[in-house]
Amino acid sequence: MVVLVIGGAGYIGSHAARALKRAGHEVIIFDNLSTGYEFLAAGFELIKGDVLDASALARVLPRADAIMHFAAHAYVGESVSNPRKYFRNNVEGGLSLLNAALDAGVKKIIFSSTCAVYGEPAKVPIEENIPRQPVNPYGVSKLFFENALEAYDRAYGFRYACLRYFNAAGADESGKIGELHNPETHLIPLALGAAAGISPELQVFGSDYPTPDGTCIRDYIHVNDLASAHLKALEHLAAGKASFAMNVGTGSGYSVQQVISAVEEVTGKRVPRKMGPRRAGDPPALVANPAKAEALLEWKATRGLRDVVATAWNWMERNKAVAAR
Repeated sequence: MVVLVIGGAGYIGSHAARALKRAGHEVIIFDNLSTGYEFLAAGFELIKGDVLDASALARVLPRADAIMHFAAHAYVGESVSNPRKYFRNNVEGGLSLLNAALDAGVKKIIFSSTCAVYGEPAKVPIEENIPRQPVNPYGVSKLFFENALEAYDRAYGFRYACLRYFNAAGADESGKIGELHNPETHLIPLALGAAAGISPELQVFGSDYPTPDGTCIRDYIHVNDLASAHLKALEHLAAGKASFAMNVGTGSGYSVQQVISAVEEVTGKRVPRKMGPRRAGDPPALVANPAKAEALLEWKATRGLRDVVATAWNWMERNKAVAAR
């Protein structure tokens, strides 16, 4: 199949592009490079364009059999301070892509959604059937697109898979691509950077949560496990099966302190850190119930926290000049 990977020069999109290529699919990357990096798209056809540019999409979509959509702004705090930016890209841009795809006759899409659509769940592990009540504009923007996909499926037979990510982390085992954000806000690269001495001491937000060690618990899913879930979702839609939404996580949660311990074990270095107050809106625990993914797609995460940290460290060690930017 020819798969158009929107946002394929970004962190998760670049890993998915490589997984598609390894599986024998033809990949076209479409990215405006606002947060992506051209070197992450090396070895692929790269079309520089924006999802808000309907004419650019119209030129490439007739070549595609399916779409993977990763092009979203994804900083929760920024979405609160600048919701206009998030609704323009994530909502207006998403609808621009959806309408261009419909006009081109491309009716299969795998969407990069998020556990942020759930908000602050009353029960953990989180199941897909709980209410979707996002608490920030980022989550609202993702939920809007999920709702649009549901409507387009009912009206036009537009098949979709909404993959609700938990905490994507780690890097390709080759060390050639990995996590690269500016600014970096994710715990594992920040902890590794602090251990390596290329970034400031790690800020830990909250030590008084109702968890065993007082720090937040999250479900860390290796980016290549995440990429394999996209492949399974593509196979499902290609077989003519029904649209769906599902969690993509491991089902296991790790606290901030446990992650720091794993970083120190892998690197052999201490993580300099400073304890601070909680951040507003941070739930004590967010962990997926991945049972639906296993039942529907026969997919299950195969890498644990140590694999996540070790591959992220390998990427950082090989690319210190890039990681330190």
